[in-house]
Amino acid sequence: MKNLSTISSITAPASNEAPKDEVLDSALRPKLWDEYVGQEKIKKTLKIILEAAKGRKEVPEHLLFYGNTGLGKTTLSHLIAKEMGVNIRVTAGPVIERAGDLAAILTNLEEGDVLFIDEFHRIKKVLEEYLYSAMEDFKLNIIIGTGPMARTMELDLPRFTLIGATTKIALLSAPLRNRFGATFQLNFYTPEDIEKILQRSALLLKISIAPEAIKIIASRSRFTPRVANRLLKRARDFAQIEGQGVITGQIAQSALDALEIDHLGLELSDRKILETIVNKFNRGPVGLQALATASSEEEDAILEIYEPYLMQLGFIERTPKGRIITKAACQHLKIKESQRESQQELF
Repeated sequence: MKNLSTISSITAPASNEAPKDEVLDSALRPKLWDEYVGQEKIKKTLKIILEAAKGRKEVPEHLLFYGNTGLGKTTLSHLIAKEMGVNIRVTAGPVIERAGDLAAILTNLEEGDVLFIDEFHRIKKVLEEYLYSAMEDFKLNIIIGTGPMARTMELDLPRFTLIGATTKIALLSAPLRNRFGATFQLNFYTPEDIEKILQRSALLLKISIAPEAIKIIASRSRFTPRVANRLLKRARDFAQIEGQGVITGQIAQSALDALEIDHLGLELSDRKILETIVNKFNRGPVGLQALATASSEEEDAILEIYEPYLMQLGFIERTPKGRIITKAACQHLKIKESQRESQQELF
């Protein structure tokens, strides 16, 4: 199998600690199918697609993964490349700014390579035309020159598998979506799967952790492996400084309380959004732009980070007129019925 490589990075780390976390995240990434916990239906279907392609001695068809951040889209892509015994080239939509960038990436691929493009919805529309022929015919048509002297050059590309990952599938045009052989939606994980992931991560990081602590961290992980691993590393810090190096239930509780993460995994920003809808918009409905302005949060952050989990909990509902907060959310925020009635009288 060839070595894995990256075409380009997106941004430089913001601090000296970032590279360490990136190395740890890479180390925690499953290297085998059996190590990948959750998304069982998707794994089963992917295995069939890959086995069939190997049986025909063909490259697998192009694949599209979508879903919330941290659910394993990148990990699945690496596992596919390893299963096929090929190289994986990694880049991201915002990095590909010009046709020349795309041409450089595609012409440097080798036969059978996997090209993984993260944030696929951020590919510029003008570049889609180049992708159409590359994905369908494995050819790249480049226009050389301008005006009357312009001419088209057709380059043959090696057969490759494009894997796109996105959190906003609706932003992809229908012609682009239709060129993928299969599309998969990654869903939130179950608490049991998160606990298995935490057990494996603790083993890899050589962390001593009590079963009670695993359950506490899993319950506050937002059903997302990336978040669970992040909380595990922060609990390890508290165990190292305030404990004996062992993450007990008490240490885990203390660490998460210090991070102001409640028993459902809500952070300060989540609660601020809910409280904004209650206090400033009388429980809604409220539009996205108004909510973002009132809560001092970016619209994209609300859409991609906070809202999916709040909707998963049943705390926010979308209506034709905007977002409204639910009774369950009011109960979680400990807003009594009398308070809600008095708020309604103010409007």
